[in-house]
Amino acid sequence: MSFSVAVAGASGYAGGELLRLLSAHPDFEITTVTAHSNAGQPLSAVHPHLTSLRHLVLQETTPAVLAGADVVFLALPHGASGAITAKLPDDVLVVDCGADHRLTDPAAWEAFYGGEYFGAWTYGMPELLLAGGGRQRDRLAGTRRIAVPGCNVSAITLGLAPGIAAGVVAADDLVSVLAVGPSGAGKTLRTDLLAAEMLGSASAYGVGGIHRHNPEIVQNLTAAGGTGVSVSFTPVLVPMARGILATSTAKLTGSAAEVREAWESAYADELFVHVLPAGSYPRVADTTGANTCLVGLAVDERAGRVVVVSALDNLVKGTAGAAIQSANLALGLPETLGLPLDGVAP
Repeated sequence: MSFSVAVAGASGYAGGELLRLLSAHPDFEITTVTAHSNAGQPLSAVHPHLTSLRHLVLQETTPAVLAGADVVFLALPHGASGAITAKLPDDVLVVDCGADHRLTDPAAWEAFYGGEYFGAWTYGMPELLLAGGGRQRDRLAGTRRIAVPGCNVSAITLGLAPGIAAGVVAADDLVSVLAVGPSGAGKTLRTDLLAAEMLGSASAYGVGGIHRHNPEIVQNLTAAGGTGVSVSFTPVLVPMARGILATSTAKLTGSAAEVREAWESAYADELFVHVLPAGSYPRVADTTGANTCLVGLAVDERAGRVVVVSALDNLVKGTAGAAIQSANLALGLPETLGLPLDGVAP
């Protein structure tokens, strides 16, 4: 069965990555692409690498343009999708890569985003462990509204959730520092994202608990069974086009053997999340272009902490890949359909 697909915000990095992956999906046919300032231009003008889609022209982003598709993917800035999705038919599968429908707490939305709260949708992280057993993928089957996680959120959540679910680490003193590529900020023209400012440098941002992904991380790790979840995370902008390397630590409450067992058993049957052997730690480059999250583990006995290093491609597993993986589940398709497992090297 073939599903017609529309991608809103198709001229951006996330939209472009959605199109790249969707173009190879055997059951999806891209029929509509939309943009804002780039509306009216051929898609090839903004994404010349998408040769197979060079026949498409960017249209205006309106509910009327999008409503004719079976599946609508939104790659819009936060606050921009809620008003559009409210006008789309209930039977259309809508997958929002923005933040508008991720948070279940209206107060958290007001504190970190502000503006109108449009409500929470089914959360698009299939591998998320849930307290009491089960995983988030069970909730995705048959849904027609999906909220894709934030990219930093995915790196931290997938890194820490197994330990919290198993009770081998405490949830009240979590710390994570992330090296992040600038594609996560989109194509917005900003001085701090210019090559002259970034090359040969690294700079922290969203410091001191103000980053908008904070409440989403707490929400996920609470869902995984954490109580009194408290996380301090600091993203650091580094000169690599794409990718996230998150180094997260938590207070050890179990043994070193229990720690490894918790992570390995959690992801033993997951195709897209892999725990590396003891003493091995992931590189961002090993996830480039792939819908994978690679995880390395260590126990710092002197500090009494578990150290988790997780790597993923922020545009694939961190955004577009997670969106398509979740859409597959919602439509009853094989979860892995159309998604790359192998990365690109060098």
